[in-house]
Amino acid sequence: MDIDLYVVAITPGIALALGIYLTDRYDKEPLHLLIKIFIFGGVNILPAILIERILAYFNIFTGLLGIAYVAFIVAGFTEEFVKRVVVKSFAYNHRAFNEKLDGIVYAVFASLGFATVENVLYVVFRYSNVSTIGLQRAIFSVPAHMLFAITMGYYLSLAKFGESERQRKYYLRLSLWIPVLLHGLYDYILMSKSSNLFIIFIPFVIFLWSYNLRKLNRYYKESKAMYMNNNDDFD
Repeated sequence: MDIDLYVVAITPGIALALGIYLTDRYDKEPLHLLIKIFIFGGVNILPAILIERILAYFNIFTGLLGIAYVAFIVAGFTEEFVKRVVVKSFAYNHRAFNEKLDGIVYAVFASLGFATVENVLYVVFRYSNVSTIGLQRAIFSVPAHMLFAITMGYYLSLAKFGESERQRKYYLRLSLWIPVLLHGLYDYILMSKSSNLFIIFIPFVIFLWSYNLRKLNRYYKESKAMYMNNNDDFD
């Protein structure tokens, strides 16, 4: 067993999870709950693999359409769905989910748990003979999972604190379909192996970071404002 490969595979997910945990400065989530969500995010890769195999069996398309089916349905939909199940099961109705930033924190932990186990499968087992695979996935794949999760958590929070049932259902749908769209586009660009499409890969990654960091920053500022207001009430 190559311990170094395991370290390379596990470190990115844990580092990003720690970064998100430290970002949640003013009303931190229970650590035991975050660890549970991270672990079950990882465990849920097993049903994801099964579902992906079943869906892949029904891929009747060829060429770029077949690649789109794999990118958006087999990978994008399945993986975002199982991550969202973890958040909905363990955190969505938990009393600790009491501000909008929490939705992002929980979604990111579920996603990074999934991404960490996936990374082990790729780095340690599937491509252990490719020396650069760990670095490539640390720079692109694992952070991409986190970015999709920020979008998911953003809309889960809007659903959680929505003013009407109609609004809550609307944002719940977006909490799945927007991450699926982003995930699918990311995978499609890479799977297509098209030089024309690959030209937009780096701009798309830059967009993902910008788009999601704005969402994270918005909820961070709301969390800070709530903390300051609550402290003022006790002064």
